[in-house]
Amino acid sequence: MRRICIGLILAGVLAGSAGGATRGGSVDLVAYSTPKDAYSNIISAFQKTAAGNGVGVNASYAASGDQARAVAGGLSADLVALALDPDIDYLVKKNIVPKNWRKANRYQGVVSNSVVVFVVRDGNPKHIRGWGDLVKPHIQVITPNPFTSGGARWNVMAGYGALRRSGKTDKQAIKYLYKLFHHVPVQPASARDALSVFAQGKGDVLLTYQNDALYAEKKGVHTEYHVPKATILIETPVALTKTGLSKPAAKAFFKYLWSATAQRAFGEQGFKPVVKSVAKHYRLYNPPGLFTIRSKRYGLNGWPTVNKRFFDPKNGIMARIEASLGR
Repeated sequence: MRRICIGLILAGVLAGSAGGATRGGSVDLVAYSTPKDAYSNIISAFQKTAAGNGVGVNASYAASGDQARAVAGGLSADLVALALDPDIDYLVKKNIVPKNWRKANRYQGVVSNSVVVFVVRDGNPKHIRGWGDLVKPHIQVITPNPFTSGGARWNVMAGYGALRRSGKTDKQAIKYLYKLFHHVPVQPASARDALSVFAQGKGDVLLTYQNDALYAEKKGVHTEYHVPKATILIETPVALTKTGLSKPAAKAFFKYLWSATAQRAFGEQGFKPVVKSVAKHYRLYNPPGLFTIRSKRYGLNGWPTVNKRFFDPKNGIMARIEASLGR
């Protein structure tokens, strides 16, 4: 696992560049850290097309919440590719992204999918397979900070929803989250940072995207992971900013993200493409208990409701859990 840590550091996860401005114009892409390799390949392929010929794409990668705040603070962005809808909606409130960003295409701006999985040590010595195993004595769980990482928020809602799906009440599911986070020794800033921490030997299990587990395997490190029977469908969105809407190069790059070539680039990095004709070529396991952030039956009701209830920095459930940890 040490090798992947070194590889991640050398890859420059927090920031990247794929060329400067040229006569074909330029595009400023601000993205969360996990799909860095996919976007690097997509940028390269786009620049070989007629629409992308001569276009420079400047890309920045970091934790999703941090990226949203950076854009709000003045970081140049024509496209924002973040981990979850609320981070883009935050930029809507800042008058940077248009309100109707979800209506940009028939995919509602969702460019790729994944699921929350458990990455375990080789041979799974702690026998971790279900959500209940994460809160057994002496188990250490690695997950990012939910106030910087979109991936962490997906992890939280996967755990909550799985408990509700198993028949637990809202109160019991929240109690589970309190217990779970008392098994989390560190909270890295992003999902990719959490992978690095786990790669260095910290923790017994890592909560992460399925594609991150596959990413580690592609980097030459045998990675054992388990998809719990009940887990959440991760839907990752992209939006043009108001600045991007005025730039032909940015609109062309945005449209290209749903091309077969770009969707295959996501698939090769372990994401599930959203274009069905491409997705059928990637046999990613769908657990029987898969649910979405809109699953009212399990008390989720969509990101606007979930974000306010769980992740309000002052009064949210996760803010109270962090306070109980002295964080």
